[in-house]
Amino acid sequence: MTDLPDTQDAGRTDHVIGVGPHPQPWPTDPIFDPDLLAEGDRRNVLDRYRYWTTEAIIADLDTRRNPFHVAIENWQHDFNIGTIVRTANAFLAAEVHIIGKRRWNRRGAMVTDRYQHVRHHPTIADFADFAAANALPIIGIDILPGSIPLETTPLPESVVLLFGQEGPGLSKEAVEASEKVCSIAQFGSTRSINAGVAGGIAMHAWIRQHVFDSGTTPRGAPTG
Repeated sequence: MTDLPDTQDAGRTDHVIGVGPHPQPWPTDPIFDPDLLAEGDRRNVLDRYRYWTTEAIIADLDTRRNPFHVAIENWQHDFNIGTIVRTANAFLAAEVHIIGKRRWNRRGAMVTDRYQHVRHHPTIADFADFAAANALPIIGIDILPGSIPLETTPLPESVVLLFGQEGPGLSKEAVEASEKVCSIAQFGSTRSINAGVAGGIAMHAWIRQHVFDSGTTPRGAPTG
């Protein structure tokens, strides 16, 4: 792989993201996008991915993805779905599963859906069949009678974290498909927290248990 010159801060101001055109001669490795080399790379990606093609970035991420999946119900075009996708990309989830309507609001994803595998399921039953076929236990996340604390619950290494819609939370069918339902501890006056925030907390709970508490080198950490 061709090393890039240190151009990250060249010509930058406080409000400019990324880098400008790559100085000549250009690297010839096929991971690089000729248009980005010529025009500059202003995408919201790590510095190590500057000038890379989208396909090359996805291929590199696929070598390091974590074995947890994330699923969210989509019956009302919830704005939180984009946040869930963006957070799943940040924590390098294996896949995000959208259950219900195929169309979802991508604005909150901030283009991270280009790099994150997203799969659609028309019904909870279809999603549950996929999880069973891939030996993925489903853990629902919601504040419901009988739910157990996320903070003290061991999460399987290979798992699907399932979230409901903002407001109604997990549907009856989603609860029935879940092996267990975990709740996130709250200490204020509100009844619940935002679904996107809940997603970030739950995903990071998995990261703490299976990356940092294991004492091993983080699987999802870039190597260079």
